[in-house]
Amino acid sequence: MSSFSIRKPDTSSLRAILAALVLAVIACLHGDCSFAQAGSPAEVGAPTEIPPAIALAVSSPDRPAQDKALDAGRKPEQVMAFFGIAPGMQVADLFAGRGYETEILSRIVGPTGKVYSQNPPFPLKFKQVGDNWHKRLAEPALSNVVAIQKPLTNPDFLSVSPGSLDAVLIVLNYHDLVGFKTDMSVINGAVFKALKSAGVYGIVDHSAQNGSGIRDVSTLHRIDESVVIDQVQKTGFKLAAASNVLRHPEDDRTWYVFAHRGETDRFVLKFVKP
Repeated sequence: MSSFSIRKPDTSSLRAILAALVLAVIACLHGDCSFAQAGSPAEVGAPTEIPPAIALAVSSPDRPAQDKALDAGRKPEQVMAFFGIAPGMQVADLFAGRGYETEILSRIVGPTGKVYSQNPPFPLKFKQVGDNWHKRLAEPALSNVVAIQKPLTNPDFLSVSPGSLDAVLIVLNYHDLVGFKTDMSVINGAVFKALKSAGVYGIVDHSAQNGSGIRDVSTLHRIDESVVIDQVQKTGFKLAAASNVLRHPEDDRTWYVFAHRGETDRFVLKFVKP
């Protein structure tokens, strides 16, 4: 007769699994249920190495002081490395605002690359934002930047040839487009058309509570991550990766984002054109 033995359960492993589940549930109670988001890949941490071109761009001594003051909250080195921005690329900064990302992109892609900095026409109350954007783009260091200012209702708002861009980024403004009741199928479709095959569509935005949909886009200036994923993937993009580099689990996602600038819980999503 063959002998056998009953293997005792590995209690240390069970404890580790239970602890992880407890932490996940606690995070979800505070609004971070990203582990359960359908269609979301597991989030990766900060890149272990920052490419030299990105490190040099962010550390440039002639970057505006007001930009550098935002770096701690926005972590541009990690975000740009995650999206794979590199010298020589053709990229677009969609809804660029004052041009914080535009300038960093310009310095990374360098003289052999090009940046299309896009903004809609500014209403009178945001005239200063537009003036600051134009002033920034007039700087010699940003000679590789093309300013585009067209209404987002114009299907050619990016003004580039189809399949010509390596990456398009929209940082902290996707929710605003939704809040303006923009047809996001038109916006995302135009981005899809402008990108090369395997081109990157990078989106960073303030996280709303899961299940809130677009409820908070015009009040708290937050958007439910699952809404963005659904809208973008419907256009034909594939969600390739997500990063936790801008996560703030202490943010319960119920407060106005400008109350504690740079401290919101933010999702960082990398979509790819097949």
